[in-house]
Amino acid sequence: MKNTNRLGRVNEELKKVISQVINYELKNPDVTGMISVTKVKVTPDLKYAKIYVSVLNSKNLKKTMEGLKESAGYIRSEVAHTVNLRITPELVFEYDDSIENGEKIDAILKSLKKE
Repeated sequence: MKNTNRLGRVNEELKKVISQVINYELKNPDVTGMISVTKVKVTPDLKYAKIYVSVLNSKNLKKTMEGLKESAGYIRSEVAHTVNLRITPELVFEYDDSIENGEKIDAILKSLKKE
């Protein structure tokens, strides 16, 4: 039980720091749009962290995701400076389309309501 609490805290802390880095410090021109870190999942050995991001208003979603993957090293080093962990996990970015799916469902429900 104790370990899951720690992982939860690590996940939250990484989520906060990575959001900060992506939105305020990242200078990659390929990364466009409003990027939200929706969830972070760290492996129990803290070697890897899956970063789920949702992207709104991006010029090119594919390029933005590639840009994030290219910038993973920089983001990781910023995380290492901020979060005090023995090992800074390797960052793996995943696109999270749950917000988009939610909007589609909303639109469908609204159209059904009108009828």
